[in-house]
This record gives sequence, C-alpha cells and structure tokens, in this order.
Amino acid sequence: MPTLVSSKKRLRQESVRQRRSATVKSALRTAIKRLRENTDAKAAPELLGQAYSKLDKAVKRNVVHRRTAARIKSRLTRQAG
Repeated sequence: MPTLVSSKKRLRQESVRQRRSATVKSALRTAIKRLRENTDAKAAPELLGQAYSKLDKAVKRNVVHRRTAARIKSRLTRQAG
C-alpha cells in the first residue's frame, strides 16, 4: 500500500478510471457482439452505427486508441456489408 499522500490519491484515481473504462469497454464489446451475431440485413446499418458510436466514445475517453478503433470499424464494415 502507498504511504505518500500523492500515491494514495493516485491509487484512488486509477481505481475510478479503471471502473469507468471497464464500463465503456463492456458496452463496446456488447455492441460489436450484437453486430457480429446479426443475421438480419435490414438491421445491420443501425447496429453498425451503434458500434461506431461506442467506438468513437471509447476513443474520446482514451479507452481505445484511435487507430485501433479505425481498424475495428473497417473490419466491422467489411463484415456487415
């Protein structure tokens, strides 16, 4: 356990950020899974848009690197199309 005040604060901050990132990652994985498991061609564009939105939010919150998100978007678009 940390002894310095700044180290204790850092530990608290990391804990909060870790929980926040886990929530964002979970929502992202769910959106991607729904898109990949989709069999209805009419629902694909809507699910693709939702997955894009989740990816963009994850990038904005520094949970996923922007180039990783671009790669995932590309692969999802090819798969959905």
